[in-house]
Amino acid sequence: MSTSKIVLVTGAGTGLGRAFTHALTAAGHQVVAVGRTAATLEEAVASAPGPGAAEAFRADVTDAAAVVDLFAHIVQRWGRLDVLVNNAGMFGPTKPIDEVSVDEWKQVVDVNLTGAFLCAQAAFRLMRNQDPQGGRIINNGSISAHTPRPHAVGYTASKHGITGLTKALALEGRAHNIAAGQIDIGNAATELTAGIASGSLQADGSIRPEPTIDAAIVARVVAQQVELPLDVNVPFQTVMANGMPYIGRG
Repeated sequence: MSTSKIVLVTGAGTGLGRAFTHALTAAGHQVVAVGRTAATLEEAVASAPGPGAAEAFRADVTDAAAVVDLFAHIVQRWGRLDVLVNNAGMFGPTKPIDEVSVDEWKQVVDVNLTGAFLCAQAAFRLMRNQDPQGGRIINNGSISAHTPRPHAVGYTASKHGITGLTKALALEGRAHNIAAGQIDIGNAATELTAGIASGSLQADGSIRPEPTIDAAIVARVVAQQVELPLDVNVPFQTVMANGMPYIGRG
């Protein structure tokens, strides 16, 4: 078993976050599992396999004060943070650009981008000042950080923003032994992608089913990144269902 690390996973109650939590505890790490819904969060933590362990911390990552409380807890409980997995996100409304309300836009951007920034900023500050210095930040991007789906302007724009956030973190982190990278995931089978297997809107206007992959496979990739020494970074990595329409989407 590798040396146990303190890992923070946001959006940990369901979907990919739950899979990440389970893969990391199985690898022997201590996971601080963060989410907004107590019931799903507690279930994810209770079902996490050892030899590591997970603890639940209920917080809304879009709330700056809640993020401050979260990191204060980490410092008090563990004294340091080795890895942040910035995973909390939402897809938002599926409708044409001109039908998306300002409130709908803000909700998606707040969760996907502002929440990621708040957690990354707090993690960066902690990793920069802790002893020994450094840590790793892994942002959950998306295929949509590169190529959009139709009728998903908020999700697409926020995920493109994650790419910029990742690059800024990686650049500024070099001086402080902080490695920052992004994993772009395509069609992992979760609640968020439940409709894709039965039929998804394509760029040509047709509705066609798309293949998916087990979220546990993606979680294994994240767990591998957590194991890397800090003199190694994976700036961008794409993990996707082989048959999905991305390379030449549409």
